[in-house]
Order: sequence, then structure tokens, then C-alpha cells
Amino acid sequence: MRKHPATSLLAVALPALLAALPVMGQDDPHVFRGARLLPIAGPPIDDGVLVVQGGRITEVGGPDTPSPRGAVEHDVTGKVLMPGLVDTHSHVGSVAGGDRSAPLHPDVRNLDSIDVASDSIWRARAGGITTVNMMSGSGHLMSGQTVYVKLRDGARTIEDWLYCDDPIDGICGGLKMANGTNSIGSPPFPGTRAKSAALVRNLYYEAVEYRERLAAAEAEAEENGEDGGEPAKRNLRMEALAQVLAGDRIVQHHTHRHNDIATVLRLKEEFGFRVVVQHGTESWKVAEELAAADVPVSITWIDAPGGKEETIDWNMEMGAILEQAGVDVSFNTDDSVTDSRLLIRGAAIAVRYGMSREKAIEGLTLAPARALGLEDRIGSLEAGKDADFVILSGDPLSVYSKIEQTWVEGTMIYDRSNPDHRKYAVGGYKVYRMTAHDDHMTRQWLEGGTR
Repeated sequence: MRKHPATSLLAVALPALLAALPVMGQDDPHVFRGARLLPIAGPPIDDGVLVVQGGRITEVGGPDTPSPRGAVEHDVTGKVLMPGLVDTHSHVGSVAGGDRSAPLHPDVRNLDSIDVASDSIWRARAGGITTVNMMSGSGHLMSGQTVYVKLRDGARTIEDWLYCDDPIDGICGGLKMANGTNSIGSPPFPGTRAKSAALVRNLYYEAVEYRERLAAAEAEAEENGEDGGEPAKRNLRMEALAQVLAGDRIVQHHTHRHNDIATVLRLKEEFGFRVVVQHGTESWKVAEELAAADVPVSITWIDAPGGKEETIDWNMEMGAILEQAGVDVSFNTDDSVTDSRLLIRGAAIAVRYGMSREKAIEGLTLAPARALGLEDRIGSLEAGKDADFVILSGDPLSVYSKIEQTWVEGTMIYDRSNPDHRKYAVGGYKVYRMTAHDDHMTRQWLEGGTR
């Protein structure tokens, strides 16, 4: 049958015309109106308005802020809306690092061990956490390269969560280091604190020499042209430490006692690297020294020292003492030491013991973002930053408040009103296991709901 010319023309032009039109609903702006906003970068805004689009915050303002055309409106009247929480120290995702063959493993990448389907991720989401520094344990002087992850929805591999663009050669996190009791052991591990420091110093001096050899090789190649000069042999252990020495990779350092913290400060002064003190149980004893060295402290809040000798001198006023000294303070879970769902609790207790509300809430958001070097993207509600935020039923420092929703880059990843999500907020340590079957995810309830 012969086609009419106009029909044929329409058949060709219509698909192209439809492709050129905007697809409604895919990238519409979302407006959250009526909540008390805690921007962190500025004072709270009552009856505030947050506008997000394309995964970014486009506007933060008061009740007169207009809604963009075609926006999806969210009435959050009576709620509190704040930036997504940032956990600088967590072991969710079954993260693992170096083995017991040696005490120093700077070449090991934690991202090669993470299970993105782990149930533990849901505890973090239910706790309002949107960014996590996943790192291996503290039984080594260097247990491996940590990984900074964004807990986006629908991840299939770790690549879906990374901040870095290149998981092979890029810098995707910090370097986990430790000293004190945990990393002391039988040979080849050091038997004393002094030997621990000596092993670390020796390895860093190797890294200094490695950088010098690389610089010499590059200079020779430049002098002789593209084909001149012998290429330097690649050394993955030294590459990671060279990145630390250059300030491109931040050391996340497990350390408790004041003398161990002092050792970290000496290493920082000697080699000039950027470091964050993780735990810092006795950091209050050397608060002025930490402030003078411009070294942040990320507190793992504990209710009691328990059975760990290094935490006997825990001080409930440490947050206030560090703040008064001028130290940049943040909080972490060290999950499962503290459940990810209870990250906010540490800041709340710190306020009860003298820390200011402003710095305590900043210690859940912008301060930990700075500790990871991610403050340009996350940690505060500002136009241009990632649309990572949490909606709470009330004051974040109140024991009565609940995290109702967690959003990452403008997508809701946790909703307490969804029974399938709520169980992660109220259930036991492990709620269900997910297994792959016929290309579908099948949820299998575990007996008892706890372990």
C-alpha cells in the first residue's frame, strides 16, 4: 500500500521532535517548603525553603522564595531539614584491609573489599548518614587506603558510590593509620610504641626518596625529550605514601592516648602530611597542641570506657574542651562500636557537657566534610552543593526526634514511613539478608532479627 507523503514525513519527524522535548518528571525541580532549615553555613531559617534540581541545591531561602516552574512541592511544615550526616570513620560494608603478614600495607585498597549490598548500609541511611569514610581496622600501623562513598540508591558495584572518577589510579579516599595498643603485637608487628613510630618513620623516608627519584626521572625525561630517560618502576606502596606527602591523600589516624597523639603530631611536623585524629580519647589533654598544629579530631563517642585500657581517661567534656581550644571537632560511629543509627547522639551528649549547639551540629555535617576534604561538595545547605539532606521530626539533638527521610543528590534513599525502610530504624542489628535469584532481589527474614 502506498503511504501518503505527509504521513511518511510525520513518521520521520515525530520521533526526532519527541526526543527534543523535555521529559517531564526525570529532572524536575523539587521544593521543600515550611521546615526549619539548618544550613550550617549560616543561621537557621524558620519556615524555610530548599530547592533542588539535577542532584544539586539551587536555592536556600525563607518563605518568600518562589518555586520554579513545574516544581514538585514537598510540604515539610513543622519538620527540621539539615545537611546529610557525614561519618568519618565506619566499618559498614564489610570493609577489610591488610593481612597479618606485615604491619604496614599502604598499597591495599579498601574499595576492593566492600559489599555494597550489605545490610549495614541501611543502618547508616536510617541514621541520616549520606557520606561515609569506609576504612579497615586498627590492628596495623597502616591497614590500607580508605574510601569515601556516597550512599546513593541502586548501587550495583562500589563504582556507583565513589567520589573519585578513576577507581584504578585515582585518589578515592584517605590512608588508615593507627598506633597504640591495637597495632602492637608479635613480630613482624612492633612490640612497643617506640618501635611502631620507628617503622612508620622508616617507611615514610623511603617514600621521600621515591618522590625524589620520580622527580629526577621526570626532569631527565623533560631534558632528553619524550623518548629520553628510563621510566621509573612503579611501586604501589610508595605511590600511596607519595600522595600523602603531597597532601593529596589525608591520613585518618586511629589514636587514643595523649602520648600516642603527640607521636602523630611529631610525624605530621616531620613529613608535613594532612592528618585527622580518629577517636582521640585523650585529645582533651593535648587540645592546645592539636589546635596549634591545625589537626582536626573526630570523636567516637562512648558511654563508658568498657574493657579498653586506652579509653580509661575518657572525658565527657572533651567536645567542649576541644572547641574552646579551637580544634575542628567532628563525630563518627566507628560502626559497629557505635551503631550508625546513633551518630547524632554523640553530638547531643557533647552539648549536654558544654559544647555549643552550633559546633556540635557542625560536627555532624560540615566539620567531618572538611576532615575528608569534601567541604566543597557536602556538609552544608548552599546553592551549588550536592543535594544531600535529612528531614527530622524535630530538633536533631532531642532524644524524641526521629529521622524521617534521608536524601542523596535529590533522591530519597530512606523513608521511615515505608515499612520496608522503617524496620532498619527500629529493628535489631541485622534485619534481613539479600540474595540474588532469577535477576530479582529476594528478601529473606532472619530468625530473631538480631545477632
